[in-house]
Amino acid sequence: MTDQAVDPDGAEQAAHPVSEDRFLGRTRELKELRADIERAGLDTLSGRKAPRARVLLIAGRPGSGRTRLAEEFVRQVADRYPDGVLRARLSEPAGTPVPVEQAARDLLGALGLPAPAGAAEEDLTAARRAARADRRTLLLLDDAAGADQVDALLPETPDCLVVAVSQGPLTGISDVRPCTLGGLDTKSALQLLTGHTGSVRITVDPRSAESLVEACQGHPAALVLAGGWLAARPKVAVSDLAKRLHAGPEESADAGPLSRVFRLVYDQLPGPAARMLRLLCLAPAGLADPHTASALAGCSVDAARTTLDDLVALGLLRAVDSPLPQYEVPGCLHPLLRALAESQERPAELQLARARMLERTVRLLQSCRAITETDSPQAREKLNGMPPALRFPNPRAAADWLRIRRPALLASARLAVADGELDTLARRLMSQLVRALAAHVGTQAAAPDLYGVHNLVLDVAERRGLPREKAAALLNLGDLDAQTGRTRDALVRYRAALDAGREANDPYATGRAMESVGGAYQELGDHDRAADWFGRALAERLARGERPEAARLYGRIGTAHTYAGRYGEALRNWRAALAGYRRSGDVAASARALSEIARVQEYAGRPEESLRTCQEAVEWARRAEDARLQAALQLRLADTLDRLGDPAAARLHRAAAERMLGEEPPEDDSEPEQAANACEIRTASSED
Repeated sequence: MTDQAVDPDGAEQAAHPVSEDRFLGRTRELKELRADIERAGLDTLSGRKAPRARVLLIAGRPGSGRTRLAEEFVRQVADRYPDGVLRARLSEPAGTPVPVEQAARDLLGALGLPAPAGAAEEDLTAARRAARADRRTLLLLDDAAGADQVDALLPETPDCLVVAVSQGPLTGISDVRPCTLGGLDTKSALQLLTGHTGSVRITVDPRSAESLVEACQGHPAALVLAGGWLAARPKVAVSDLAKRLHAGPEESADAGPLSRVFRLVYDQLPGPAARMLRLLCLAPAGLADPHTASALAGCSVDAARTTLDDLVALGLLRAVDSPLPQYEVPGCLHPLLRALAESQERPAELQLARARMLERTVRLLQSCRAITETDSPQAREKLNGMPPALRFPNPRAAADWLRIRRPALLASARLAVADGELDTLARRLMSQLVRALAAHVGTQAAAPDLYGVHNLVLDVAERRGLPREKAAALLNLGDLDAQTGRTRDALVRYRAALDAGREANDPYATGRAMESVGGAYQELGDHDRAADWFGRALAERLARGERPEAARLYGRIGTAHTYAGRYGEALRNWRAALAGYRRSGDVAASARALSEIARVQEYAGRPEESLRTCQEAVEWARRAEDARLQAALQLRLADTLDRLGDPAAARLHRAAAERMLGEEPPEDDSEPEQAANACEIRTASSED
């Protein structure tokens, strides 16, 4: 059960339960909106069928109940649209417009259609319109900042209906007649107050109640605050509040009713609660949890949650329906809170509060990722070193937190780079967010969010002329393109990253870009260019004495030559890789290199050599305790022995592989030894 019958902008609910979630008033507006659905438009009057969906506009100031009216209207007409209702919010509480790309992606997700990661705005809009071409849907676009946002999301079919909510007219969209909201009628306003104060206080002094409604001008958000203030003071008469509002200071005479009521409520808050409330204007996406409030105000998490609940009870915040405690700053109060913060806090204090909040977010993201790495002693040690309040009890709890806080976390990333400095804190936040998403969601599933994060960095780097940061962002975006099948796009980004890395004189970025270009060419089947670019990256590594990385690149060159059918070159490079791994003491990599050498020898038509190399690889895999590699090598030995005409030895190797993979229990503990002996006998006989 929600707290209040009128929900201005989806954000102004008070915390005191009412008897039922009822919609109050707005009878005339609802009637006009229903009639507007059937109203003949200019196209219809001219004998043509409307080319696009009809748009109904509900216009009103923040806090006027415009969103609640839109939701009630949608509820009443939803049965006319059998393919369902879609919703998108087009502005954040602070007034920042939501990118059309993000809104289009969310709408595609609501339709159950995957949105291509990294797709341009035009492609997403086209995909969404195509998906709804044969559907009869109702689209609610809340808090539209302008006509461009709405126009880009309009269905290209007259059988759909769009209900847009905005502060003013949407100039530029034809045939739209706005339904403009004023205050509630007196009867509905009194019912709203009754839901907070109870009926007795209203009925014993109806004139004072009507005077209070008059002072609030029927403004729903102002009435909510007034009702919350009275509910917190059960012994105060309604007339007392009405007199206070009518007799306010002269400077408040020109202020709106919401501003006057808000200031009265705010001025009577305890100092710590008032400070926390005004600092919540910094909460990313207008969403706060106890950790956010704790970091902003510099208090404990428990104290922050208590204060947040008290603010909800006064109608100053809205408790979000969520498995975790989460609160929304009403959009209509955001400018008032921001003005208070700027007037009552020094700029340095606001900057410090913001830094504390982002630092807390970084540490929570670290904890969120670390809980998935408990197999690592270093990760366990780092996790145990964190304060208990920052730890998650298990990976599931961490994943839930990441999912629920996702909008606020992505907004935190935007906030962190908003000043364009890309300082240490901003970089740490971006890094930890990327790692947490990859750990819990997976790179492919999180690709749309990761694209947004890396594009933020790229935009700042290009605006401020930061080539090193530009190279890093392009490399990350290229990796996302490569992982989501957009290989040619990835190649373009990798080449741009190479140019940026050279401009920054950054050897790591340069070498990484060269290798990535080679990987893209290999994925495209151009193995000659792949080997060439891997060779350039190898030269960079050798020049810096990075032997383990050089060994890995020898292997990549060997793979490219193998695909191209140049087995001699492939063997030479894989043997160089093997020598590098052995020098560095990497047993597992040495086993894998021997395995690849055996594969190339087999491709080259040298089965006897492949057999000997494969047996050596098995021994190295045993030393590395890599059971899966051992099993794969046993199967390769079995295939080779079959081709060489020794099915009995092949069966022994297959049985050993099945035992290692757990496909069937071993019947004889001597089986691996018999397989090895059989291989040795076959090799010896071939040498004879």
